[in-house]
Amino acid sequence: MEATTLKPITSSILNGLHFSRRNDILRPSSLRGGRKHTAGSISISVKRNRLNGYAPLRVSGLSSSGSFDVVVIGSGIIGLSIARQFLVGSDLSVAVIDAAVPCSGATGAGQGYLWKVHKSPDSDKWELATRSHQLWENFAKSVEFEGMDPSEIFGWKKTGSLLLGRTSEEASILRKKVKQLMDAGTRAEFLTSSDLLTEEPALMLDKDGGAAYAPDDYQLDARSAVAFIEKSNRQFAAEGRYAEFYHEPATSLLSSSNHGDIDAVQTSKNILHSKKAVILAAGCWSGSLIHELIEHHGIELDLPIKPRKGHLLVIDNFKPFKLNHGLMEAGYITHESAPNSGSAHTAQTTSVSMTATMNTSGGLVLGSSRQLVGFNTEVDESIIKSIWEKAGEFFPMLRKESLVELRQNGEVRVGLRPYSAHGKPVIGPVPGFSNLFVAAGHEGEGLSLAPGTAEMIVDMVLGNPGKVDPSPFAVRGRVC
Repeated sequence: MEATTLKPITSSILNGLHFSRRNDILRPSSLRGGRKHTAGSISISVKRNRLNGYAPLRVSGLSSSGSFDVVVIGSGIIGLSIARQFLVGSDLSVAVIDAAVPCSGATGAGQGYLWKVHKSPDSDKWELATRSHQLWENFAKSVEFEGMDPSEIFGWKKTGSLLLGRTSEEASILRKKVKQLMDAGTRAEFLTSSDLLTEEPALMLDKDGGAAYAPDDYQLDARSAVAFIEKSNRQFAAEGRYAEFYHEPATSLLSSSNHGDIDAVQTSKNILHSKKAVILAAGCWSGSLIHELIEHHGIELDLPIKPRKGHLLVIDNFKPFKLNHGLMEAGYITHESAPNSGSAHTAQTTSVSMTATMNTSGGLVLGSSRQLVGFNTEVDESIIKSIWEKAGEFFPMLRKESLVELRQNGEVRVGLRPYSAHGKPVIGPVPGFSNLFVAAGHEGEGLSLAPGTAEMIVDMVLGNPGKVDPSPFAVRGRVC
């Protein structure tokens, strides 16, 4: 490889926000270098992770630098899915960088539903959502083909989903939604309040209420799914095609020229080169990170992705009743999408919508809240109280239970959704750079849109025909 002088681009403050060690998770970015990681120079070690219960790969023998075809920034469901797509769909080598470990961000705090019932066939995201749904089904079938049970491995279950309306007005809207879904080729039907008594005995709606029902929707355990995908990725490590650099925040971007290429990323321990592409899949940190990155190259671009805080209440071994489906109130749809005005980017607004699922171990999972309060991840007890009271409006039996006692057997999850002001993710090449791509801004849909996003990014990098039109998600035109 020809010797070059690499110029560091440091970043310790992003958009005026000082990141703690945990929030440094998405500092990386890199590009250019050798073709493949030399397997003979690598030793692999494994260390048990207390948080997630699985063993992330550790790579040693890279005291100065390592070379990969692709470097992925971020080890959430988006980042690891992109890595997997490169590994199974090409012969390229991949490195995943993270200042923490998988499921330290939004992915690990999510509810795990793969639903289409609340999505609109008229939206820019519909094609991506439909493709991702199909890819999730294909993934589960491939696991079965290998002689494994996806329900045991990552909680895969076709529960179907119910979008609930409590008033005659909401019921009328849901009837129209059912027709929309059916016209778009998705199985759906409208259930009256009396129908729902059979489907969900614990649920109580007024006689004018009803629900849109999508029987082919799924749910899974997000943490287990991420662990399984990462384990699958690690099977390529022995070939020198895969490595993880966890607990290694990137400290600077390195470039040898001013021609729109990024050559390498320096982490706290290594310099990682990438020959083909660098993918920024940094969740809610992506906006701050890309702003700092572009600024040092004399290009003005502000990607409007910001953290949107959410709470979930998980009650383990819940006995009073069981749920047969995933449930969501109709108001969730309006709460999910905030106005595009500038004030919406900074307003500290709070919304709480009822969502309810049962996890694989019989726990009741209740949500959900949305707050634009920066990078704060502290538990807000008033939000937990609101979630509980909102759930009680739909499930009267909860009003007889003590939240204080139930919380002794459970947890509160707090995560930061990557909120995009335009209501859809940003996926594609960054203008002004020949080898830098971004995949972020999925808000609460990262899990459900991950397979399609990964496929789209890999097709872009490899120059393959796309399965989904990428133009609605382009970086160009999405700046503030």
